[in-house]
Amino acid sequence: MFEKIDLIVERYNEITDLISRPEIISRQQEYLRLVKEHAELSDIVKTYQEYKKIVKETQESAALLKDEVDKELRELVVRELAELELKRSKLEQDLKMLLIPKDPNDEKNIILEIRAGTGGEEAALFAADLFKMYSAYAQKQGWNVDVMSSNVTGKGGIKEVIAMIEGRGVYSKLKFESGIHRVQRVPETEALGRVHTSAATVAILPEAEEIDVVIDMKDVRVDVFRSGGHGGQSVNTTDSAVRVTHIPTGIVVSMQDEKSQHKNKDKAFKILRARLKERQEKEQFDARALERKTQVGSGDRSEKIRTYNFPQNRVTDHRIGLTLHRLDSILKGDLQEIIDKLIIAYQTEALNSKEDSRVQGVKGLSEKKSQTLEPSIP
Repeated sequence: MFEKIDLIVERYNEITDLISRPEIISRQQEYLRLVKEHAELSDIVKTYQEYKKIVKETQESAALLKDEVDKELRELVVRELAELELKRSKLEQDLKMLLIPKDPNDEKNIILEIRAGTGGEEAALFAADLFKMYSAYAQKQGWNVDVMSSNVTGKGGIKEVIAMIEGRGVYSKLKFESGIHRVQRVPETEALGRVHTSAATVAILPEAEEIDVVIDMKDVRVDVFRSGGHGGQSVNTTDSAVRVTHIPTGIVVSMQDEKSQHKNKDKAFKILRARLKERQEKEQFDARALERKTQVGSGDRSEKIRTYNFPQNRVTDHRIGLTLHRLDSILKGDLQEIIDKLIIAYQTEALNSKEDSRVQGVKGLSEKKSQTLEPSIP
């Protein structure tokens, strides 16, 4: 850990020097990037400096015990050492947490996609339950939910729903929800009372700004057509529906919920950018070593992550082995305990990662080898 921190400190010092140079300041974009990186590293550096100060005080106090001192002073030093040890332990834990690389998407809004899977109408009803669950959780967090597209069945189920959830740190809380959610319950149409299993797929996509994903319009085909549906104003009367096809990837987004063709096109491009961003990040993730994968999963939509068992009032998250017997409250949006434990599991696993992008860019440091795991005392 300390070897990694020493590299970060050197990078911090290097940036401190760079941002004071006139030639860097004159290059505004590079200067702002370095200032941002400097700010991101400052907490680690300050905490490490405090940690080394405590280590030095501990060594000095421990040295006193080797000398011949009276009983009263010895007791005072022993108490001081105990307090210093508590401070050192806390600072070490703080450093471990600070070393976890921040996900650049954590503060972003998300696009939530829920699709009914195997199980017919029962799967569509379960998809509707999941959407209500996330909507209730969003309301508790003070977030805004905007339904962008939905395909509702006659019995109140949902074949597919796409919604934008906006608020502070939305992605950081919901990013581990992607995957297959399975339900076990007795459908209303089941005369013999047998438990059926069905599923729905959830995808959490961080909102992609235009600066995040640049779309070449030469690679896009935009088709307009008349909206379909159960009737109403503008349905089947104007070409307001939009279908956007990204030719290189084959990604197709159709949008017809709005009466305005312009609004439908805008929403379709938001979804397209988010899906392209997800595709790019998945390709980068798959290219990394297997050791980079975390215990809580890769966010792959094909991964079965959770089971909702109605007869036992039970929810089980299979990635972290968590079982809670309060399905009823969870479906009402009481998700915080699950989310907190998923984040803790991720943090624990991330601490074991040997790679940290924050130490990149330090000149000549790749060959540096530390001789000790203890921090150097200035």
